[in-house]
Amino acid sequence: MPSEAQFAEIAALAGDPARASMLHALMDGRALTATELARVAGVTPQTASGHLARLSTAGLVHVEQQGRHRYHRLATPAIARMMESIMQVAAELAPPRKHFTVGPRDAALREARTCYDHFAGRLGVALADAMIAEGHVELTSDAGILTDPGLNFLGAIGIDTTGLVARRTKRSGRVLCRPCLDWSERRHHLAGSVGAAICRHSLEQGWTIRSAGTRAVLVTPKGTRIFREHFKMQIYQPS
Repeated sequence: MPSEAQFAEIAALAGDPARASMLHALMDGRALTATELARVAGVTPQTASGHLARLSTAGLVHVEQQGRHRYHRLATPAIARMMESIMQVAAELAPPRKHFTVGPRDAALREARTCYDHFAGRLGVALADAMIAEGHVELTSDAGILTDPGLNFLGAIGIDTTGLVARRTKRSGRVLCRPCLDWSERRHHLAGSVGAAICRHSLEQGWTIRSAGTRAVLVTPKGTRIFREHFKMQIYQPS
């Protein structure tokens, strides 16, 4: 069990506005340079490097060297879950506003986004609902199961299930399938190795595309057809 000092250190690191902005930017699973993260946080590259050094030392961020460049990514999926949980608490505690409106960027994030390596927002929740309705996964409030029909379904749509089959027989390592509470929808979307496999395959096949400079993703016409016909999803309508 972590000590109170460790808890306080992590909370303080994630609570700084500049570092929080950097961690949010890394929640789509991609690796970014210090210069890119400095731009996101609105600080100088030198200040960003100092923040990133502290995050790296604490184990929140992993640094990869590639040629002359150093790339930063979240150290583990647990860091993304932590940030999503904080966003959920912040949304619940925010004082109500009578004339609440969201800008285009906020609206896009609510429609569809990546939460580290899986889909979130209305798209992610609709995907989870469809997978449950079709009997492909079973989710409780804190656990999930990939069923045999679900494994067959993933293989039929072109996902390499070799790693998923191996994960079903292991008792350690990354969770195969689990619910993740969505901060904007206040319902669960699908995480774990299964959620990551669907997200990765969707991006590779052009069912969805990333929106530049944000975690938002867009569903393509091809993706709309695939999600409706194969996943039996009730595709959300943009707000």
